[in-house]
Amino acid sequence: MSSSNLYRPLRLGKYELKHRVVMAPLTRLFTDENHVQPPLAVEYYAQRASEGGLVIAEATVVSLELGGGKHTPGIWTRQQIARWREITDAVHANGAHIFLSIDSLEPLADAALSADNRGRQSSEINDGLSLKRCDSPSESLPHVLDEEEVKSTTRAFVQAARNAMAAGFDGVEVGANGYFIYQSLHRHTDKYGGHVESRVRFALEVTTAIADAIGADRVGFRMNPSSAFRMSSLAPEFSCLTQKLRELKLAYIHIIKSHAITNLECDKYEGIKPFLAIWGQSSPVLIAGDFTPDSAKSALDTEYPNSDVALVFGQHFLAVQEAKSSGSPLGSQISELRSLNASFYTGFV
Repeated sequence: MSSSNLYRPLRLGKYELKHRVVMAPLTRLFTDENHVQPPLAVEYYAQRASEGGLVIAEATVVSLELGGGKHTPGIWTRQQIARWREITDAVHANGAHIFLSIDSLEPLADAALSADNRGRQSSEINDGLSLKRCDSPSESLPHVLDEEEVKSTTRAFVQAARNAMAAGFDGVEVGANGYFIYQSLHRHTDKYGGHVESRVRFALEVTTAIADAIGADRVGFRMNPSSAFRMSSLAPEFSCLTQKLRELKLAYIHIIKSHAITNLECDKYEGIKPFLAIWGQSSPVLIAGDFTPDSAKSALDTEYPNSDVALVFGQHFLAVQEAKSSGSPLGSQISELRSLNASFYTGFV
């Protein structure tokens, strides 16, 4: 494997990667009631940082008002930022780079979140933001945003990106893999709905504002064109969005290949090559898609031998082991897994 293109360096935005194996943003849901990562998270990320590598930290909510469900990490208070700073310092000490995946769960916010928790943490960092909270159940379609909601949501994403910089991250990744920005592409009404160019407007405006705030070379964009996520195919929207994002000269684009996601049924739009063709050589492409060591070598050595491509791995960074509680396998409910010992969080290396 040492002669594989997996081990060729790659320029990504402001940074030089020494290899092309990237850690995917992997949801852990282990924060405390204030959405602060536990101390074990420092060890968890440090273990997975390799010299010259890239770690993309788990999807992190930009504000409580935009979907701070139970145990989801946040980036809006000083306490959260301080713990993330410990994490980024540990990753950098091991010679790796780290980006933060930022997103909003609205309208997939936790409907069970009690009323007295909503707004309980007035944002210490997001001063002046007043955001409506939507606790719609996950099967609901996004409500129509009014202009003030668009502006306040955009401000929340920009502030989250700035907070990520204060926490020592090398950049942020904007997410369109389910959740709010993804669902915005499905809107059918108002000026952010209707025809394809209007549907991509919200995602584009948010990404542009973030790039203006922290620099386009510190911003990536993640998309999953093949996932229906309780919706119809969005291939036309993602094609249009890819073309428009290319003009921003982002650090990279991150594309997820078609594959089954737990019990959700994905559509049959298999190929990512149309999106790669649109993106061209404007900046590197990160590709995720159940790669094994052998298939990864084949992909970079035969499919993309001369391209600025890196491959994103998830499960291989969380090597499956059978941590058991009362005889239950690892597939137990999150609430059960959370009660296991520390090895569940850090013992997968």
